[in-house]
Amino acid sequence: MARPTPLKYDDPLDAIWIEAAGRMGLTVRRGPESYATTDGAGTLTLTDRAGMDPDDCLAQMILHELCHFMVQGPASSGWVDWGLDNEGTIHNELEHACLRLQAALLTPLGLRKTLAPTTDFRAYYDALPHDPFEERAEEERESITRARAAYARRSRPPFRTHLEAALQATCNILQETRSALGESGTHTNSLLSTIEPPSELNSLGFPRHHRADLRCTDCAWSYQGGPGKPVLRCRQAEGARIKQDTPACVGFEATFDCLTCGACCREAYDTVEVSSRDPAKKLHLHLMTSRAGGLDMKRAGPRCACLRGGIDLTPPAPTISGGKNSADEGRKVAPRIMPGGAPFTCEIYETRPRT
Repeated sequence: MARPTPLKYDDPLDAIWIEAAGRMGLTVRRGPESYATTDGAGTLTLTDRAGMDPDDCLAQMILHELCHFMVQGPASSGWVDWGLDNEGTIHNELEHACLRLQAALLTPLGLRKTLAPTTDFRAYYDALPHDPFEERAEEERESITRARAAYARRSRPPFRTHLEAALQATCNILQETRSALGESGTHTNSLLSTIEPPSELNSLGFPRHHRADLRCTDCAWSYQGGPGKPVLRCRQAEGARIKQDTPACVGFEATFDCLTCGACCREAYDTVEVSSRDPAKKLHLHLMTSRAGGLDMKRAGPRCACLRGGIDLTPPAPTISGGKNSADEGRKVAPRIMPGGAPFTCEIYETRPRT
């Protein structure tokens, strides 16, 4: 008499990432008809085991698709295949941004090689520097800009908490497995042999930067805050206090000047407020728009209407029809901006709003 089997074994990593995808609005199904595709209506279809390479795993495949989701932005959940044309090279920059993001998420966990992508872009991924956002040539700037924007989205809905929880759970499982097997139990042809120790955390709880000489006090994210503003704090750590000798984290950015950045007047903030007593209100009222409780400077896409310079990047509008959002709706997604030959300048700098 056959033994009844009401339960089946689930791979822990498969379960973690299927659940994480679900919490981010994606239902994962398996099938032989495609390697990876989204229908624009909330379903992510991935190949079954027969269609996977020996170094494929479901966790990596779901993570890679979520990276596309973050690069394209939340609106892309309504676009078939995240709006990407997978047959040509028109979207190579978007694919490169996805790979940079994937590397940035995995490197601090020691899993950059273990959960590396298995597509034709693997050589590009393997050639990325330790810091995936490091610019080695000007032609890399667009993919880095898009990857940085996607990295910021990881802490916003629908990704916030769900992505971090899945990554940390994966790290815990794989690091414990590697430790239990030891050197003699890990075969050189196993992906488990590629697991590296996770990055140490600094006193703010962030993975430390690979350069030991960098300090939080030298980072562009630090600012003076508190009574009399004598204390240095970190914006990425929600205002946590910085000690003088705190090692920099992986989010370290060198200080900059407005002419090369301009972020405060573009994507970093979606509004530039104007107070009732601001001289700009009297001098440039035609450049302002009303909001509840006051005035804001008008926007031109993702930038303040007075900001000049930089290069507008085309929005990631879908090129493949279908899905719950139309292509026209997708084109309303604001493009990003990256530095260009002309510096960022303000058209009304001398009389700009105090904010």
